[in-house]
Amino acid sequence: MRFQLLKDTVAMPIKPAPAGRQPATRADFHRILGSLDDPKIIDILKLNPTVSDLEQAAICVAGDQDTLAKGGHRVSSVAVRVAEIIAAEEEEADRTPPPSPEA
Repeated sequence: MRFQLLKDTVAMPIKPAPAGRQPATRADFHRILGSLDDPKIIDILKLNPTVSDLEQAAICVAGDQDTLAKGGHRVSSVAVRVAEIIAAEEEEADRTPPPSPEA
């Protein structure tokens, strides 16, 4: 266990974040969400998501949020926002018109 020294106090132990509550890293983004554009990653990073938030968002984007509900899990507000950001990216791709045939 690591210790943190506070000015004019005794050493206090620093507890590691519980599993699933650890801040997500760039590697977590790629492993859980796949490849995303940098602007989307920046928007998501501003939310300070955890690994659990990213996993929940991936489940929601896949349309499997019922799986979470059946298990009694509520989707976090951060996970919902992450899913919205990802879905917005997919909607933008769907709205991009196909290239016009050359005359």
